[in-house]
Amino acid sequence: MNKRERAKRKDNIIFLPGLEKRLTDKGLESLHNKRYQEAITLLEEARDHDSENSDILIGLVLAYFEAGAYTKARELANEMLLKGIGDYFHMVDLYLTILIQLHEYQEIVSTIEALFDEKEIPPDRHDHFLTILQFSKRMADNSQQEPIEEVKVETPFKELKLSSLNNINEQLLVISSLAEKNIRPYMDEIKEYLDSESGHPFLKTMLLTLLKEQEYDKRIVVKKFNEGVSIVPTELPDIKTQQRLKEIEKILEEKLENSDPVLFENIKGMVERTFFITYPFDLDPEEVSAWAAAFHLLVLNYLGGDPNVEEISDDYEISTKKIEQALTKIRELEEISYPNI
Repeated sequence: MNKRERAKRKDNIIFLPGLEKRLTDKGLESLHNKRYQEAITLLEEARDHDSENSDILIGLVLAYFEAGAYTKARELANEMLLKGIGDYFHMVDLYLTILIQLHEYQEIVSTIEALFDEKEIPPDRHDHFLTILQFSKRMADNSQQEPIEEVKVETPFKELKLSSLNNINEQLLVISSLAEKNIRPYMDEIKEYLDSESGHPFLKTMLLTLLKEQEYDKRIVVKKFNEGVSIVPTELPDIKTQQRLKEIEKILEEKLENSDPVLFENIKGMVERTFFITYPFDLDPEEVSAWAAAFHLLVLNYLGGDPNVEEISDDYEISTKKIEQALTKIRELEEISYPNI
């Protein structure tokens, strides 16, 4: 052993030099291979040896995030921001992404407004943060006590040109810039994007939300997942009040809210994320119990458990075939998820 490589001692346990690096490498490899609970175990142990290593902590935030442990991801990302660990604006982006998954739009607003108050945002990031701020203000809970002051921004596009933009971030910027404008002059392009096979489902949901908000009452065609539907935006339910979503959450609430509230919140987050992506489509199977069971099963799996499909099937009184059908679709949707902003 090199004399300079002294063993570390913690609680009378001696750790050999380089142990944290081996744990980190294995943890990041597990993260890359989507073995999220394994990654969490390894990276948490690595953090015990090196509590301010940015590679370990960022990997752990991502592992929590991918495993659906959004509250842990949020707490750790916030801690890193407060301590100045990692690239500051990269960590801000990661923190905001976690908040979006948690639907904590008011916290997003507060965070970004603080950045603008500090006047330290690089010029090339100004539009990026302003875009997320506008979208989050629109999505924030209307019951908040103090009204949020509107931000005025001029759309720099004479045409949207959504179909010609290959970068999702650019498309997000264009769509979000419409939040404070009359959307009708752009309807030809919007209808073309909604009717295309290539548009991102998340961005299409954003557009539908804007159309509904601006009371657009003409029939349009929306395509997602190789399916098409003709709808009138003003006739659509709000995303969070979709009947099937409420029925699935009701089943899960009755089974889990009292016995395992943390698990219930994790599953509820996945349900809301899935229904945001699929809006306004109803996917097969029709049985809501199959979807509730599939969400329960998948989150248990993400959290490192080894759930028994037969037991879940009996508990939810639905066939394993129906559960597997819903599971396949949820996994496909999880691969899509939210665009990386």
